[in-house]
Amino acid sequence: MKTALITGITGQDGSYLAELLLEKGYMVHGVIRRASSFNTERIDHLYQDRHEEDVRLVLHYGELTDATVLRRIIDKTRPDEIYHLAAQSHVRVSFDEPIYTADVDALGTLRLLDAVRDVAEQGHEVRIYNAGTSEMFGSSPPPQSETTPFHPRSPYAVSKLAAHWYAVNYREAYGLHVVNGILFNHESPRRGETFVTRKITRAVGRMKVGLQKKMFLGNIEARRDWGFAGDYVEGMWRMLQHHEPTDFVLATGRSHSIRDFLDAAFGCVDMDWEEFVDFDERYLRPSEVDHLEGDASKAREALGWAPTVSFEELVEMMVQADLELARQERTLVEGGHDVAPRGLASL
Repeated sequence: MKTALITGITGQDGSYLAELLLEKGYMVHGVIRRASSFNTERIDHLYQDRHEEDVRLVLHYGELTDATVLRRIIDKTRPDEIYHLAAQSHVRVSFDEPIYTADVDALGTLRLLDAVRDVAEQGHEVRIYNAGTSEMFGSSPPPQSETTPFHPRSPYAVSKLAAHWYAVNYREAYGLHVVNGILFNHESPRRGETFVTRKITRAVGRMKVGLQKKMFLGNIEARRDWGFAGDYVEGMWRMLQHHEPTDFVLATGRSHSIRDFLDAAFGCVDMDWEEFVDFDERYLRPSEVDHLEGDASKAREALGWAPTVSFEELVEMMVQADLELARQERTLVEGGHDVAPRGLASL
């Protein structure tokens, strides 16, 4: 039985990846942040009481800002594979919290790599997947591939780029089996509600059942390459099974604007988004990334990876899930409960 350690297991990607690895027979350990409220809803369906037999999912408290705890978790779990997904991943928030973003995303990755280096020097081989981002390409013109120059346009992207080069350096200097996955935007019904795609589909559901009247957005002309998160975690796994530690882009090769996403999402419920969406300059970034569209030829040829869910299917999937969620909220409201929208009035 292989053992995997996932940082950021409670996030969108972490939950899909945990499902995938458990299906493949792995023992899965996850690192979660300590909080006063439960934040494990994306993986609650995978939970097993540790007193039961044959438990294959175990969670550990830890922070990327704490190198000692990271080393302790790695020593305790002795993973064959580490999937490093944890990050402060909201681009707009990174402009408001640049120091924290750098500490977690850049230095947090360095702390993890250095802990693995120590374990490797003791003779325990670990393969590491480091989650990069298409935001590192920034203003470089599309299509973007592994050979495209980086030009980050946010503290988040700069921090992720530092993590990318730390991974390359530890691969070259110490022989660690480290892979950088440069993933373009990937979404799902589990996407956080402050990200624009989920913000839109949550609003569509709530507007359709009469729980919300308006939604505010910033630049709706920005273009992104959107795929399904479930497809992309399969790519992560394939990267670590590849014999050579190298870097891969995962993308659909098609880009759409936020305006296109609005058309598709509101079209699923036969509504006109222009009647419900207003502009708010607070959602504009100080420096924008206009167009991201990936070329995943290398992953297709070396890994046999290709997306299986189209843009239209992805939007439909998200809208239907959030429409059902809105109907449940509506039932609670009609029963006299006060249900506040989550994330819809976020920064």
